Amino acid sequence: MSNVFEGYERQYCELSANLTKKCTAAGALNGEQKKQKVSEIKTGIDEAEALIRKMDLEARSLQPNVKGVLLAKLREYKSDLNNLKTEVKKILSGNLNPSARDELLESGMADAMTASADQRTRLMVSTERLNKTSDRVKDSRRTMLETEELGVSILQDLHSQRQSLLHAHNTLHGVDDNIGKSKKILTNMSRRMNKNKWIIGGIVLVLVIAIIVILYFKLSK
Repeated sequence: MSNVFEGYERQYCELSANLTKKCTAAGALNGEQKKQKVSEIKTGIDEAEALIRKMDLEARSLQPNVKGVLLAKLREYKSDLNNLKTEVKKILSGNLNPSARDELLESGMADAMTASADQRTRLMVSTERLNKTSDRVKDSRRTMLETEELGVSILQDLHSQRQSLLHAHNTLHGVDDNIGKSKKILTNMSRRMNKNKWIIGGIVLVLVIAIIVILYFKLSK
């Protein structure tokens, strides 16, 4: 909820309550006192209209989910202001004889004040309901932000785990390369050992033959 809107809203509610009291008082006045009171009421209504325009501009500058709640409030305030204007018209139409004016005060003004009180009660109930709706919107937004933060955290963890798996894969690939190189070295060593065995075997065979030949010639003499 906008703090600016709430400030205008408080001013309007205080002004509206004050105007209602002045309307009630003006209905019982005559002459210049009545004119002065009506003038004060008109000035107050102008101020109330200015506050409603400010609230309307502020509401329309906000996010759609908040804007809808505030515009619903504004409709209630505009209806309340129209009722005040109607009461002022009834007061201005009081150019009647004393008995008719007394009848108006006893019946018409009483009915108008009752209607205004009922309207104001409904306005308060609607405002409270809209405030609760706004609170639920705030809670939903807070939950959404917390869920978003949790999702971001999970994605970061998954990314970290992926990096770890890639690192382990690269490490295993390096180990495989080292094992392959070691296998080649061992194969070459094995071949060399077999080759050396054949060479040594050949040398031994030559020596044995040489010894046999030498012994043969010595014995034959």
